[in-house]
Amino acid sequence: MLPWLCFVLPRLSPKRVFFLTVSLARANSNSFAHRGELRKAKRIVVKLGSAVVTRGDECGLALGRLASVVEQVAMLQNQGREMMIVTSGAVAFGKQRLRHEILLSQSVRQALHSGQNQLKDMSVPVLEARACAAAGQSGLMALYEAMFAQYSTCTAQVLVTNLDFHDDQKRRNLNSTLQELLRMNIVPIINTNDAVVPPPEPNSDLQGVNVISIKDNDSLAARLAVEMKADLLIALSDVEGLYDSPPGTDDAKLIDIFYPGDQLSITYGTKSRVGIGGMEAKVKAALWALQGGTSVVIANGTHPKVTGHVITDIVEGKKVGTFFSEVKPAGPTVEQQTEMARNSGRTLAALHPDQRGEIICHLADLLVEKKEEILAANKMDMDLAVNAGQLSPALLNRLSLSPAKLNSLAIGLRQIAVASQDSVGRVLRRTRVAHNLELEQITVPIGVLLVIFEARPDCLPQVSALAIASGNALLAKGGKEAANTNRILHELTQEALDIHWVKEAVQLVSTREEVEDLCRLDEMIDLIIPRGSSQLVRNIQSAAKGIPVLGHSEGICHVYIDSEAAIDKVIKIVRDSKCDYPAACNAMETLLVHRDILRTPLFDQIIDMLRTEQVKIHAGPRFASYLTFSPSEVKSLRTEYGDLECCVEVVDTMQEAIDHIHRYGSSHTDVIVTENEDTAERFLQQLDSACVFWNASSRFADGYRFGLGAEVGISTARIHARGPVGLEGLLTTKWVLRGDGHTAADFSEQGTMKYLHENLPVTQPQPRQIAAQSED
Repeated sequence: MLPWLCFVLPRLSPKRVFFLTVSLARANSNSFAHRGELRKAKRIVVKLGSAVVTRGDECGLALGRLASVVEQVAMLQNQGREMMIVTSGAVAFGKQRLRHEILLSQSVRQALHSGQNQLKDMSVPVLEARACAAAGQSGLMALYEAMFAQYSTCTAQVLVTNLDFHDDQKRRNLNSTLQELLRMNIVPIINTNDAVVPPPEPNSDLQGVNVISIKDNDSLAARLAVEMKADLLIALSDVEGLYDSPPGTDDAKLIDIFYPGDQLSITYGTKSRVGIGGMEAKVKAALWALQGGTSVVIANGTHPKVTGHVITDIVEGKKVGTFFSEVKPAGPTVEQQTEMARNSGRTLAALHPDQRGEIICHLADLLVEKKEEILAANKMDMDLAVNAGQLSPALLNRLSLSPAKLNSLAIGLRQIAVASQDSVGRVLRRTRVAHNLELEQITVPIGVLLVIFEARPDCLPQVSALAIASGNALLAKGGKEAANTNRILHELTQEALDIHWVKEAVQLVSTREEVEDLCRLDEMIDLIIPRGSSQLVRNIQSAAKGIPVLGHSEGICHVYIDSEAAIDKVIKIVRDSKCDYPAACNAMETLLVHRDILRTPLFDQIIDMLRTEQVKIHAGPRFASYLTFSPSEVKSLRTEYGDLECCVEVVDTMQEAIDHIHRYGSSHTDVIVTENEDTAERFLQQLDSACVFWNASSRFADGYRFGLGAEVGISTARIHARGPVGLEGLLTTKWVLRGDGHTAADFSEQGTMKYLHENLPVTQPQPRQIAAQSED
């Protein structure tokens, strides 16, 4: 017989001790190391704490929460997973039934005794827990059966006692029963048989009831998970997870990942609403299950905003609750990276503008000096991408770096360095509110930026330079396709930052963090800037509930050819707008042609040029109606092709072109080609897009071409920043008021002072140089 590893939960009555045993051979098996691997979980145990199952009045069940749990478990079961539930609730359900019966019985007796219907005050005696459990078990199971039946899922009740764990034969019988139920696609509903257990020590988990210790379900869930070789144990309680100090205290932080040995560094708080074991018992049970090879997540099953998807979110690998892992990452967590970036970013913002400029210029020099190393890393990424065969030619082009690209990046960075001289701390407005009371509005950094970019490594030095110039901390999350290139570019960025001891201000997120999880760090990140496909931007805008997102979801750019357009300008502008870089967000996607141009040499030249450039043409509805044999008709006029494809449509007037763009465009960049200045000016004034051009290619919608040095993206938002977002778009303002003992009461009717509100000349103060502290 194999040796067994024993685990005893502390502070239990001797009559209530579970001797949890697990084969050492099983203890050596591995749990999942990362959250993302939880998607692979086949066999899952869901433990429902009493606080999850019971109502707030602790008398009866929380039917809404229970229904949402059942729905999620049934969905996972129907996906082919094997689900088991360890549930509380029999005592609470039985208490509700017995209270009702006692009150009904008392009312009948009193009515008979008094001979009238007026009843005296009735009190409910203290109900014995085992009686409550006996009365509630059948009803609780009937409720589970009815709920799961809605999803064509069968359930079976399994009641266990201490003897089932003490006796080897009974333990094997239990294992065999559960294995057979799972084989038949049945969900076992497991609970301790509280109707026959020995009396508990007196305590009041539920008001008025001596309840069998709820924490036994923690040990029961851990024991069953290991015994049944479950991949995952989800323990739902009434707290978000495990905190580094008691929840509710000022500095309490939710622990994302908990590692064995970390329990010595945390402080446990009070118990839950109905449990007596508290978080400490849950942690001990979780660590024991982890040692037995089962991954564990402790999460909140009572929060109304997340209850409906908490279980499925955990199984999908999302950052919910506390994940227990035996594998501690070599580097810091993303939360730690954010904290380091914020602290270093504040020092960066306090540097003299010349010092921030020196950092950026040094980074520009490094891009040129280390170009061989950069290009070697980029070649590794390119080779891997080509061999994988999963990137389109357009994305491969974005991924590729060249000496020319690096030189262009260096030039752009030096432009940013020059522009950074008067960015942070610039006075925008001065007002004399009253005598010796002056108000200033000045520019300040936004805080911590999260920039998410796909296969475009040139984005990293660009946004790093803009963040440095604006005094912002930066978290950069690059696509895995450019992992090698991003790594060396980040190393060079930190080398440049280190000349003024602020190297931690720019962090590269290289952990397994999902983008959606990063978007939930609303207390740590101030602005998200996505750089990538329209689908990426839409996903981030959807996921970032509490963090502003600066960007555009689509780049549906139009070029309108007016009836008074010049032939040579039309051909040049259309070719450049569509063919220069078809994958760019500022490339033309729809060509609008005035009706008078149809069947003219100009129109023929446009079509011939597009065909020569191998552009696939999709006919809009009106254009198709003019043709006997038309190209493929467009499926949607609101399409971003991102390739050598475009839509051609016909309009009758310039106003109709504007209406078309407002209806089908994305407010990104739109162009008119005409020699009529009045027509052009009306187009420029009436069209509501971030960028509106006259006789110029849509490809000019770019921070570098605008002279911004570089851009973090192009925004189609209506507030803060719009169009190519450079240095100015990464700044916000604060108000500085300098007084001399002024109070609001001084300006009341009985006060002695009057408001002046005089506008003062704006003068820029000489920035004070603040020495940064060395990290040594």
